[in-house]
Amino acid sequence: MVEVIGVRFKKAGRIYYFDPGEHAPSVGDGVIVETVRGVEYGKVVIDRRAVDESDVVLPLRPVLRVADAEDEAVVAHNRVDAEAAMAVCADKIAAHGLPMKLIDAEYTFDRQKLIFYFAADGRVDFRELVRDLAAVFRTRIELRQIGVRDQAKLIGGIGPCGRVLCCSSFLGDFEPVSIKMAKDQNLSLNPTKISGLCGRLMCCLIYENDQYETAKEALPDLGEEIATPHGTGTVIGLNLLDRIVQVSLADGRVMDVPWEALYAFLNEAWQ
Repeated sequence: MVEVIGVRFKKAGRIYYFDPGEHAPSVGDGVIVETVRGVEYGKVVIDRRAVDESDVVLPLRPVLRVADAEDEAVVAHNRVDAEAAMAVCADKIAAHGLPMKLIDAEYTFDRQKLIFYFAADGRVDFRELVRDLAAVFRTRIELRQIGVRDQAKLIGGIGPCGRVLCCSSFLGDFEPVSIKMAKDQNLSLNPTKISGLCGRLMCCLIYENDQYETAKEALPDLGEEIATPHGTGTVIGLNLLDRIVQVSLADGRVMDVPWEALYAFLNEAWQ
């Protein structure tokens, strides 16, 4: 077992584990940690706890210190400078005529690196741009191309449900979403109905998917002929969440039969 704390560097960002050492930060505290990008500032989102070594990637990087008021001031100053850097970068992109859309910029806590995030339809040769930016800012420059989902996560917005986008409010990682999930949930396959602001399938399609899959395994298939308390009929509809089977009987009647009643009837018939 090893002791860890969970740290996020961005709102709704991925959680990374660090070795707290002698420090005892609480959830919500800022911490200064060593990362592969250099010294960074993050927020504690998981209290100190013991986890199995197989659940983390070893060796864990250490927490250098709990952030104080001076560190918070540095973070605020870096954010202001990063916003100013975006204007400079946008001008340089226009001057080079590069087909890229600047999305965001950030300094690492120690200002050893300035990272620009951009979107583009294909690969972009930005080597000259990097040289120009390095000459202006006198630090290491990294340009990172991001996809449409990451773009929505950074910019944020309001989804068709009327709530703040899941990706920008609480989703740490994107999980694969397939059109099969929409089909299993009997949703309209109209792209405008099942796509998010990013243009990809909505992440929320996965939330209830397990429930639909479980119900689908328990209920009969469409077109299947089954025996019911009202007589033999053909399954013409399924309400997976309410577990109701719609059956067209031989005499022309259409009945909505709860799966529990159907299951009890079949069990009794088998006995």
